[in-house]
Order: sequence, then structure tokens, then C-alpha cells
Amino acid sequence: MTTRIGIVGAGLIGRAWAIVFARAGMSVSLYDVDADALDKAREAIRQSLNDLQQAGLIENVDAPLALIQVESDLLRAMAGAEYIQECGPENCEAKRRIYTDLEAVASEDTVLASSTSGIAASQFTDHLRHPERCLVAHPVNPPYLIPLVEVAPAPATSEAAVNRTMRLMEQAQQAPILVRKEVQGFILNRLQGALLNEALRLFRDGYVSAEDLDKTVKHGLGLRWSFMGPFETIDLNAPSGVVDYGQRYGPLYRDVDRQRNDDDPWDAATLAALDKERRERLPTDGLADRQAWRDRRLMALMAHQRNVSPS
Repeated sequence: MTTRIGIVGAGLIGRAWAIVFARAGMSVSLYDVDADALDKAREAIRQSLNDLQQAGLIENVDAPLALIQVESDLLRAMAGAEYIQECGPENCEAKRRIYTDLEAVASEDTVLASSTSGIAASQFTDHLRHPERCLVAHPVNPPYLIPLVEVAPAPATSEAAVNRTMRLMEQAQQAPILVRKEVQGFILNRLQGALLNEALRLFRDGYVSAEDLDKTVKHGLGLRWSFMGPFETIDLNAPSGVVDYGQRYGPLYRDVDRQRNDDDPWDAATLAALDKERRERLPTDGLADRQAWRDRRLMALMAHQRNVSPS
């Protein structure tokens, strides 16, 4: 029997999740209160599937598209769903309302997962009768091109709900990781935030241009990080592994860390200066084309990774 997935929200992330699950042969019901969003969703999904087919990442468009239905009634949309992916606003009170509605229509054993980028599940599920089936499954945008999913349970979440979600993500060709304890921003955004905060400070304080900062990651760190993580990187960068690396370079990193302060690098003046440099290289009206270029490059990377031996 085909696994039935319910998705709440037909925006960018909801549509992307629909592709992930349908591509894996799962039946998807995509719900939104906005009829206009539903009208646009199917064509947007078809276009993304066409792009995937042209990149050689799916065999045809019609098979996954046939598994996706759109629905404006929540009860009908979630009927029979074994797993529900919520893609609502990044707002705690809005999510509390959505989860109240979902609990009223979903079966008691249905897993309710949120796509939130940083809100801990306990903050919007602690009022429910069955918070044990609720958790976060945070994707990276777009999830049909970047497979990482952060599975972040709340203290009340059952082990069964976690295990079901991990297995489902693996079946959907994603790469799930388990966030062992609740933490704001989970893992990916905390790592990304640390790099962005330092990048903004280095730019703000005049050490590097925006273009050269991006080149440092693109032609340096990013090349290694595209196929191995930072811990494996340092383990391989010293003759005897990670302890050896720590003895050699730990003092440098400790000194650099002490030089940082707690000021806010996201101030308006810094962002305005960064925007000025970025717009000189890429005018605002070119953003959409560059986003499409990014997705094509991700597709090419995915196709390449499929042809190499798994780690």
C-alpha cells in the first residue's frame, strides 16, 4: 500500500516536500487555505519536475505528478495521512493554531512534523492531547535537491515517532540526522549562523570584500565540505588525526575565538554596505535567473554524486 502524506502549506517549501515524497512513490495531499496558492502549486511543481527530468534525476514527470493532489479542505486533505508535514508561517502562535486544527482531523498515530527553521517543537505542541507524535523535520531549501533533514524531537516526542520519521525520510531518499536535544536553530542553522556572523564581521571591519569572502568559501572550504564535514576534514588534515590536529591548531582557533565579541553583525549599516556590493555584481532584477542557475548547479552536483561510490 502506498504511504499517504499530508502537507500543510502550498508555498515554496510545501511544494518542494510534495516533490520529495511523490518522487519516492508516495501519495501526497497538498493543502492550503489560499485557493490562489493551490492554483499555482501544480504548475510550479510540474516545472520543477521538468527541470529534474532534464537533469536526469527523474525518469518522467507524469508519474510523480499523478501522486500529488491539491485540496482546500483540511479534513479531506489529511484523511488517511500516515505522516503530515506542516509548512506554515515561521510563527509560534500560528503553529499552535495549526497543530490544534491538525490534532482535530488526524488519526492519533499520525506523525505531525514541522518544517520550521528554528522553533523547538515543544513551543507549539505542548498544549496538545498527543504531543508524543509531534516533532520537527527541518529541510534545506529546496529539499528535492539538498537531502539533509534535521529530525528534532521535543522532550515529549516518542521514540516510535522519531524512528518512523527517520525511516520515512530514508525511504524518500533524504539524509536525516537526529538532533538529540532541543536547541534553537537546530544544527544546520547554528553552523551556518556561526559562519555568517564571522563573515559579516570580517566584511564590516574592512578585512575582505564581499566577493572575496564568497570566493574563500566557494574555492576553499566549500570544495571539501561538499563531500565531507568539518570533523572529517580536520581528522584528515593532520598525520595522526583529530587529536594531532587539535594540538597543532587548537591554540590558533582559541585565540581567534577570544578576539570575537558579542556585538550584533546584522546591523542595518553592514547589511546596506553588503547589499551595495552584491547589487553591483547582481542587480535585483537578475536574482531570479541566478536562483535558477543555482538550482541547475545543484542538480548537476546531485547527478555527479549519484555516479560516485557512497561513503
